[in-house]
Amino acid sequence: MKYTRLTKEQLEELHPEFINFLASQSIDKDEWDTLKVQKPEVAEQEIDVFSDLIWEGVLGNAKYLEHYSKNYIFLFHCTEVHMMTIIIRALIPEVDLLKKEGLQWLSDNLFTDNVEVQRGQKVFVDDRNTEIFNLVQQGAIFTQGELFEQMSGILEQ
Repeated sequence: MKYTRLTKEQLEELHPEFINFLASQSIDKDEWDTLKVQKPEVAEQEIDVFSDLIWEGVLGNAKYLEHYSKNYIFLFHCTEVHMMTIIIRALIPEVDLLKKEGLQWLSDNLFTDNVEVQRGQKVFVDDRNTEIFNLVQQGAIFTQGELFEQMSGILEQ
């Protein structure tokens, strides 16, 4: 398995897609019910293959991610060959960017010496989707990229 198995909740949400996936494997409902009882390891393998297919689709379409921690915000823009980053760091230890007050503080102090902003870019060394998946495993979330584009525009000025 290349990624991780989808959770029970995710599988339930993707139930119609999973049915289509099983149909593409020539597995009907009766055969699936039999597999789950008589060959659970085969049923688990089918779920793993389906999970990887879903992850490949999601990761292949990923363009923007964000990761927040107490003193940092990491913004990522992923193209086919590289990842651009904007890293925002609050230099005041008491500031918590995970809270509304911390984000307000950041807004008020973005252009002061209390905030450090760095830009970077790296070419995907390994498989693009695997590198993006690793960011998700560390807590990054998929976004539409509004904050990245907004910050990029501010930094261009």
